[in-house]
Amino acid sequence: MAISFSSLWHSQYPHVSLLSIYFGQSAETSDFIVDCLTAWWHDHQHNYQDIDEWVIDLDGGAATRSNRRQFIKRMVELSQAINLKIRLIYYPPYHSKYNPIERCWAALEKYWNGAILDSVEAAVHWAANMTWKGISPIVHLIETTYEKGITVLSQELEQYQLKWQRSETLPKWDITIVPV
Repeated sequence: MAISFSSLWHSQYPHVSLLSIYFGQSAETSDFIVDCLTAWWHDHQHNYQDIDEWVIDLDGGAATRSNRRQFIKRMVELSQAINLKIRLIYYPPYHSKYNPIERCWAALEKYWNGAILDSVEAAVHWAANMTWKGISPIVHLIETTYEKGITVLSQELEQYQLKWQRSETLPKWDITIVPV
């Protein structure tokens, strides 16, 4: 059994305290991450009608690295589809303790500590019944099978990199995607 995990937390809007956890039964790929973001937006965009930019905190995981071609391509496509700027802020290595998503994951691991997770359903059940910062998560099970090792050729990536703007001061850690 393989479980991919992605969670989304938004605390800037006090009237909307959402914690969404996405489990997948396939590999954690760039496509899995972007599909989870897309699904979350479709479910919750009505709560955020006044925003013009997403700011997403990320770790340096293989699926979301800023040099991962498939991730670049999919995030640009997402930005264009939802017509929002997307700013990606990466935590440096060994700084996961500052990432709220990592703290949520730690709370989930502590909650299910000692539980026998012998099925995807068991993991989803435990996640649905935990709380973090007093909030119960909305748990989703993604059943799509994601292909690993998708190759995006340099020529194909050129059109996407035009919308992928790296910060002048922190080019590895701060990237803005412009939809236009």
